[in-house]
Amino acid sequence: MAWLSITLELDPPQAEALSEALIEAGAQSVALDPVGDRAAPCTRLTVLAAANADPAALVSEAARTAALATPNYRVARLDDQDWVRRSQAQFGPLQVSDTLWIVPSWHQPPAAAAAATVVRLDPGLAFGTGSHASTRLVLRFLERSVRAGDRVLDYGCGSGILAIVAAKLGAGEIAAVDIDPQALEAAASNARQNGVALQASAPDALAPGAYDLIVANILAGPLIALAPLLAARTRRGGRIALSGILDEQAGGVAAAYARDFETRVGASEEGWALVEGMRR
Repeated sequence: MAWLSITLELDPPQAEALSEALIEAGAQSVALDPVGDRAAPCTRLTVLAAANADPAALVSEAARTAALATPNYRVARLDDQDWVRRSQAQFGPLQVSDTLWIVPSWHQPPAAAAAATVVRLDPGLAFGTGSHASTRLVLRFLERSVRAGDRVLDYGCGSGILAIVAAKLGAGEIAAVDIDPQALEAAASNARQNGVALQASAPDALAPGAYDLIVANILAGPLIALAPLLAARTRRGGRIALSGILDEQAGGVAAAYARDFETRVGASEEGWALVEGMRR
């Protein structure tokens, strides 16, 4: 199967707004990567769309939804092997900490990872390789926060990386939800490869119940909209970690959850922040 790869570069707030609108307009996936510096911040969006998509219509519709002028963009055509090669070239073994490594399925774990927790991963078409700062922030949160037997929900699971790391760190029952069927397929496949159990489902198929720990690495706008739902899914005393948030958006996200959680802005990396909370 062939795909279209659409590349855009925008300032971070515009990139976030457009990324949400691109998914709504029919993009298969959108990856955001910071490419500027603090003096001139810039975010690159890499959009994957079906081969028969009209890139001009897709970008124009998303720009209208996000109330932006239609930006410049580049389009390339990829077949499956091109996509796989490009993904593999960009994704090598990643050391998250002294005790956690993310290693793609087409690499062998390095010798330095011999005594560490190793997660084998094939992201497929889903977001979540561990290389993005927003993902690394949540991975480090999980390392210091997961308790044996925790009931964990990964909301917007992408490749399943966060849910799988939670399982490897000793969590108990784990649910992973996403609106993208290809993400659910990738998460279930990666869980099997790592020998861990998780329930992957669409949000409306999530079984009833509350969780000890909820992680969500999405974007600021959806996280704010999800505040009542995620609060209802967190047990009293339970914890939440929210990512995919630019530094300047962190206060707004924390405020949206402050009714039900004791919130704080935690770590920050490369212009991205983590908002943590404990359920009252």
